[in-house]
Amino acid sequence: MEDALPLNCRTPVIAEYNSTADPMEHLSRFENATLAPLHRQNKVSILRHHIHWGSTAMVQSTAHRVIGSFQEFRSLFLHQFASSRKVQKTKLSLFAIRQGEDEPLKEYLQRFNTAALEVPAATQEVKASAFSQRLLDGDFFKSLTKKPVSKFNALLARAAKYINMEEAQAAKKDNREEKRMEILEEAPSKKPHSDLRDRKPLFQRVNAVYTPLTVPIAQALIAVEEKGLITRPRSWIDTP
Repeated sequence: MEDALPLNCRTPVIAEYNSTADPMEHLSRFENATLAPLHRQNKVSILRHHIHWGSTAMVQSTAHRVIGSFQEFRSLFLHQFASSRKVQKTKLSLFAIRQGEDEPLKEYLQRFNTAALEVPAATQEVKASAFSQRLLDGDFFKSLTKKPVSKFNALLARAAKYINMEEAQAAKKDNREEKRMEILEEAPSKKPHSDLRDRKPLFQRVNAVYTPLTVPIAQALIAVEEKGLITRPRSWIDTP
């Protein structure tokens, strides 16, 4: 059964441990918040109260167990949540950071700096080397190839110029795109293809109705010629 806290015992004002945060960081906050001398059992009970009830394994495993000291409970706590401890990053972890294909230089530099803060042992030379090796093959990379730098601070100073250039190029590209969209919006819309179907043809076909012949065509032509309704064309022999 869980230990009941004494009525006059004040619990420290810190968040519950949710089993996903770093247990060492939680213990440090807990111990800083309980600087006043407390009875060993009270201190263990307070820490139990600050373990989120979703982490039942730790609570149940110690509920009926006699804890000899706070250090013992502290060891059990760290062992139970060892998988949640933050792994200390090393210098080699900086070499695993690479610039994305479409990632601007500014964003890559910010991401690298954030990671470098977690590796205080990394020297200026190590950071400059790690940053350069994972840089995309662009204008800044070519500049570092032609004129290498050994210090990270010198690299930052040169990177600022190329960051400004990238931002200026991006702004220029956006302006061109905006102007192109404005031209497309202002241009008169083309007539739909349906208008072509509605247009009248230049020549109209007349569907005339004729009386069908009751005699052969040759006989009809002779009769018409005899009446002088048609004239045969003259041959080249009759031409004067």
